[in-house]
Amino acid sequence: MIYIFGHKNPDTDSICSAIALSRLKNSLGCITEPYRLGDLSKETDFVLNRYNVDEPKFLENVKTQVKDLEYEVIPEVDIYTSIMSAYKAMEENSIRTLPVCSGGRLKGIITMKDIAMSLIRNESNYLETNMYNLLEGLNGRVIVEGDDEIKGKIYIMALFHKTVKKNDLLDPDSITIVGDNYDNIQLCIDSGVKMIVLTDNRELPEKYVEEAKKKKVPIISVDLDTYGTAQKIIQCNFVSSIMKKSKIVRFNPNDFLEDVMDEMKEKRHTFYPVVDKNKNYLGFIGRTNLLSPNRKNVILVDHNEYGQSAEGIEEAKIIEIVDHHKIGSINTPVPISFRNMPVGSTCTIVYKMFKELGINIELEIAGLLMSGIISDTLLLRSPTTSESDRLALDELTKLLDIDAENYALEMFKAGTSLEGKTIEEIFYQDFKEFESDGYKIGISQVFTMDIDSVFNKKDELLDFIDVVHKGNNYYISLLLITDIIREGSYILYKGSDVIIKNAFNAKPDQGTFVEGLVSRKKQGVPNILESMSLFR
Repeated sequence: MIYIFGHKNPDTDSICSAIALSRLKNSLGCITEPYRLGDLSKETDFVLNRYNVDEPKFLENVKTQVKDLEYEVIPEVDIYTSIMSAYKAMEENSIRTLPVCSGGRLKGIITMKDIAMSLIRNESNYLETNMYNLLEGLNGRVIVEGDDEIKGKIYIMALFHKTVKKNDLLDPDSITIVGDNYDNIQLCIDSGVKMIVLTDNRELPEKYVEEAKKKKVPIISVDLDTYGTAQKIIQCNFVSSIMKKSKIVRFNPNDFLEDVMDEMKEKRHTFYPVVDKNKNYLGFIGRTNLLSPNRKNVILVDHNEYGQSAEGIEEAKIIEIVDHHKIGSINTPVPISFRNMPVGSTCTIVYKMFKELGINIELEIAGLLMSGIISDTLLLRSPTTSESDRLALDELTKLLDIDAENYALEMFKAGTSLEGKTIEEIFYQDFKEFESDGYKIGISQVFTMDIDSVFNKKDELLDFIDVVHKGNNYYISLLLITDIIREGSYILYKGSDVIIKNAFNAKPDQGTFVEGLVSRKKQGVPNILESMSLFR
């Protein structure tokens, strides 16, 4: 899957171009989804509602996660699997670790070391298993049927039957291993033991069979001799009896690779299970899986700067960029498709791509492309406006049969309302960070049709700009309050008065109006950078 998204603090052009490009790519057979890196502006919300298009999902970051790795798909075993069967599964598949599950959920893990240690210690003579495991593990057959579940203490009938009886060594929980000593067999039946295991594949005289049935004492006959039976019957226990159940280091698909690496450095296990939020087993990962992770495939629109992109963009695989800004800081290890054009809107470029590829534009997508062009070019009034923008807007309005002037006025009115917004929300609704020769500048732009509502908050805005300026160690922090009607911007700033004065040929006063200043990209940023180069 390919993630398509614009910059942080997304504007209408960023969101609409991401949605439209995703629709274009999907029509070509790709699997993509548009995302947003921040909250929608009122203007963008208006546009999406107008054309009944769903809001893109929020993308927190594009860091490499466990789900981006190739899992080791080690077959699981059930908690009712025998230790012997688990060992055979490991041997056949040349693996040393097995997941133990119930209903798909991870209950524990078992390693070859766990099995070896259980056999070496062999401290318990207790058996908890089922009939299937016993018959398979001991190559046995049923003589007298009984319960499927078998639980009890293992006792080898090596003593004389009178000694056993005298010392009261048998009880209803005893699982006895017997040879051809019929006195011992009779004693086991009389004692009502849990089960009798006959060795050496012996047949049993009918009278004992009938008595066992009456007493409801199950009997099986196995191929092994007494020593072999005693040795292997413990291996018929459920694997859950020796599996590791607690303090298992496990990972979730959404865990980040950096966190996984730290955990692996500390624990140093060979394999680690991966489970989802419901503890369903998905696979195993080890250190070798971290060497070549499948990074997230992304397409960037309306930006090509690391500081403006998603967190973790350095870990992602950028496969394409579609933008109309200056070439920024992002670089790639291999050549990619980079569509960068000197136009007023990324939506203009996406529109050209639809036309070049001969892909039909659905009306709702046409509406989004039109809106993005109107927004970023201020209805073709911005100095960034190109002939391509004019042509695209003309063709789209004809397709939609809509009056661009009336629609733009309606869109701007909805989008420039600052009612109910905090100072922070006003400042960051369209904010971008730039860097030049190690110096950082932050520029926010607010478009509005109600200048008074902004200037009523002038002192609060200046205080907030000061906090942002110092907190981020910016060389220049600037807020452009763009008056759509007057086609210019009022400026509030922190930083060098000389640089501001030279950049905009205006008095370095807080709130001074700069006529014709409507584009951050083509006027604001270049002017600041040029002034910095002269007076820094």
